[in-house]
Amino acid sequence: MKERFERHRQPWTPAEIAKLHHLASKGMSLRAISESLTRSEESVKIRAKLDKLDISKKR
Repeated sequence: MKERFERHRQPWTPAEIAKLHHLASKGMSLRAISESLTRSEESVKIRAKLDKLDISKKR
């Protein structure tokens, strides 16, 4: 069963976006970033694509 996040469809804050950029630049995996931000992997993937970030594929 997938983990449920209570933050469903809430907008991204500037602090979350900055943290996403920082974690992606460190080469963290999609799963690790999503757990750190308490957002779903799909949400992180979509936001990273909008910001043209490269997220590591490793698990």
